[in-house]
Amino acid sequence: MQIIPIFLSFLQLVWLSGAEYSTQDCRELGYIKSQLMCSSCLNLDYGLEDLKEPCLECCQADSDSPVSRKYPKAILEVCTCKFGAYPQIQAFIKSDRPSKFPNLQIKYVRGLDPTVKLLNRKGEVKETLSITKWNTDTVQEFFETHLEKEDENDDKILDFEEEDYLKTNRV
Repeated sequence: MQIIPIFLSFLQLVWLSGAEYSTQDCRELGYIKSQLMCSSCLNLDYGLEDLKEPCLECCQADSDSPVSRKYPKAILEVCTCKFGAYPQIQAFIKSDRPSKFPNLQIKYVRGLDPTVKLLNRKGEVKETLSITKWNTDTVQEFFETHLEKEDENDDKILDFEEEDYLKTNRV
């Protein structure tokens, strides 16, 4: 029971010293540092002003946001055996929505929960995201936001595997 007040005192010391909170410190305060935009902290009003200062210590500037990054290619990896657990992902894959993204590859990997891998121009994976909690609209919106449009990346992307994983990698 005495650990909590000691920990809170420690956090207050860190905050008063002007040091930026660590990811763990922010998590303890209820913030996810990698996903918290400073513009969100500035909207804290109406009795939530006490949360504004630690929020600003845990946030990242909106201009540094991964949201602003676009990638030339993405791979959506999923296992058909898990479609029952992720019907929204199945609905996205089975619909015509993936055809709107020519630089999106759907890859079937046995036993894998749905993930998205974002690649650079050299085909190197730069980010990997779990999409287990996403719905169909969220998946589409993500690709609209993070994938370069076809005319933006014509002749820029190196040739990747031409195999159609929809046909060759079924489980």
